[in-house]
Amino acid sequence: MKVLITGTSKGIGRAIAQKFLACGHEVAGIDILPSSIDEKNYTHYIADVFSDELPDISGFDIVINNAGVQNSGRDIDVNLKGSMRVTEKYAFSKNIKSVLFIASASAHTGAEFPEYSASKGGLIAYMKNVALRIAKYGATANSLSPGGVRTELNEHVMNDPSLWQQIMAETLIPKWAQPEEIAEWAYFVTVINKSMTAQDILIDNGEQAKANFIW
Repeated sequence: MKVLITGTSKGIGRAIAQKFLACGHEVAGIDILPSSIDEKNYTHYIADVFSDELPDISGFDIVINNAGVQNSGRDIDVNLKGSMRVTEKYAFSKNIKSVLFIASASAHTGAEFPEYSASKGGLIAYMKNVALRIAKYGATANSLSPGGVRTELNEHVMNDPSLWQQIMAETLIPKWAQPEEIAEWAYFVTVINKSMTAQDILIDNGEQAKANFIW
């Protein structure tokens, strides 16, 4: 299948691209940065997802909106509006089988930077809108809401022993996901799954479920 993934230069997006490539799919990536992926079935396009100059490419079976920023002053433009622009340009065609959005656990809890939380919450609402409109093609639209993931974006807290200890105390399972695990979820939801649509999957090691019973 032909797959479009945004934000493929590093982190979760790169892991998702590598998963699809390993499974024999043709992948196109869009990012503002160059890519380190060097494989024959991968084509990289340098572009800002919020811009009006997205590449003129088409025929995708799967569109995965992963590109995102955090506490940047552009969170709503990139995370929400950028994903909307990509989806409206590339997803609505006879070839489409699945659209996926990488949201965030903060969309459920609000426990992060204000614009970031708002952008990801909006992404889940938009995903449901896409699911309604894309069903006529027999396609699904869903989102993943990861909690902490061990990426370069989170090195600030990962490398601070005091902050890391506090973070681990907030989860039922004291760890964060690896990007490769999120990539496995992305593959399942877009390729294996044929019946689930308009749903968000929370992958947070039990952070939202954490509760202390005091007696």
